[in-house]
Amino acid sequence: MLNGTWHLVGWEIEVEGRVTQPFGPNPTGLIHYTEDGGMSACIARADRPRWSTGNPRNAPEGERLAAFESYFHYAGTWRIEERAGRSVVVHSVTHSLNPDFVGSQQVRNVDLDGDNLTLSAQEGPRFHRLRWRR
Repeated sequence: MLNGTWHLVGWEIEVEGRVTQPFGPNPTGLIHYTEDGGMSACIARADRPRWSTGNPRNAPEGERLAAFESYFHYAGTWRIEERAGRSVVVHSVTHSLNPDFVGSQQVRNVDLDGDNLTLSAQEGPRFHRLRWRR
């Protein structure tokens, strides 16, 4: 069902009817689902600048912060479950750029239409919608 590589088409967050695009209108990203249950997801702003020093260890603090704020990644294992009459994918996070994600279960609603995949989740007042294409 989900096995393979998916390319990000868009990421939207809706709060009280207002829609934002946290990484802009043209984010880049990949999500990989392996047959043996591994997964990895990364998302980035399309316009990320390169390091002025050519080396992140020597880059100014502002550049390092901008790099962190314009990139999102986590990896771990995945499984499909049925909850409330619909399919969800559960990502069990073992590695992440955000250390608070490690050990968490990220549950996403799954809407699959041929080569188009939408993963969505309610997070407090925020509703995330990520659209992917094979």
